Parts: sequence; C-alpha cells; structure tokens
Amino acid sequence: MKQLFILFLFCVLSSGGYAQSYRERREAMVSRQIEARGITHQPTLEAMRKVERHLFVPSGYREDAYRDTPLPIGRGQTISQPYMVALMTSLLAPQGDDRILEIGTGSGYQAAVLAEIVREVYTIEIVPELGESARETLAGLGYHQVTVVVGDGYRGLPEKAPFDGIIVTAAPETIPPPLLAQLKEGGRMVIPVGPPGAVQSLLLIEKKNGKIRKTRKEHVRFVPFTRSAD
Repeated sequence: MKQLFILFLFCVLSSGGYAQSYRERREAMVSRQIEARGITHQPTLEAMRKVERHLFVPSGYREDAYRDTPLPIGRGQTISQPYMVALMTSLLAPQGDDRILEIGTGSGYQAAVLAEIVREVYTIEIVPELGESARETLAGLGYHQVTVVVGDGYRGLPEKAPFDGIIVTAAPETIPPPLLAQLKEGGRMVIPVGPPGAVQSLLLIEKKNGKIRKTRKEHVRFVPFTRSAD
C-alpha cells in the first residue's frame, strides 16, 4: 500500500511539473519570440500566454509546441509558428465585441487565441477530419464561443456576415471576392496572398467608406488555399 501511495504521489507531482513547465515555456515564447520582435498589442500577448498550444498539436510534437516554428498537424497542413499567429492577430486588432471569421481552422489554435479576445469566432475548415478534431479540442477546452464549420472557406459565411475581422491562414493567389464582400465597414482582413510554393505577401486589408485599402506587411510562406471540387 505504501508503495502504491508513493507511486500515486510521484504521478501527481510529475504531472504538475509538466504543467508548470508548459506555463514557463509559454511565458518564454511570448517574451522571447513575440514581444522581442515588436508585437505590442496587449490582448494578443495575453491570449498567447493563456492558450495551451501543446494541446493543439499531435502528441508526438508536444515537446516542440512552444518553439518558434510551424508544426505538422496531419493531412498536409500545419499549425503556424507562434510569432505568425501573434503577428496576424495583432494586425487584425480584435476587440471584445467583435465577430471574427477565420478561414483555415487547422488545429483550432488560432481560433482559440481569437476567442480569448472577442465575443464570437466562426472558423471554416475544408478538411473534414481536421474540422471535427478542432471542434472537439475547442469544445473540450471550453471555447464555446467558437463555431467550427466544415466547408469551402472561399465562399465565406454569408449567413453570419458582416464580420468585424477576417483572418485567413492559407494562401490564395488572389483575394477571394466573397470575403471582401463579407467584411464590415471599418473592418480588417489579414491574409497571405501569392502562388503556392513561393514567397507570398501578408496583406492587411481595410474597408473604409466602401473602399478597400491594401497594405503589404511581410513576406511569408503558407500552405495553399484549398477549394472544394464543386
């Protein structure tokens, strides 16, 4: 009995140690990878400190979850590097009452970061297996303000438009017109644009007085924007 108790105590302490280690890694991630590279948007920084990135990657990659690198999540898709998630979120500049549309759910990590800041997040994933997995992960972690839709993100989500912000985590060759139409007046869209397999441009799109303003922010590399066959 004594040996069993010791084993139980060891397991409890070990799990607590791992949790503490992940918290420390998140703090280091934010300070060394994000703040050190000029991200100052406080809601973004606070969200990145809260969301447990290691729970959004396959178990075999959890020890790498807080490194400044994208990681594979299956089906040829990746979870973006932490800095890129923070950069895109800060460019979107989301606020508490915003309704945000995300195209490319992936693992659900970006949606979780947004959900720490805003009232509603709608996220579209074209790969059914990834969409279902992200839905389970987000629900299990209590992100009930996130709605995961399996479908073609090119069409957006007109029944829930307009959106205060739209964030796209895969690169189309041109900006999808339906997404521009679903962006609210005064809203922002952050989207990588360019040919697959090449360097793309991360654009900030702003809609003001019915006009579209585009600002190129960084050169990036994202997975291609996938469309449905029909």
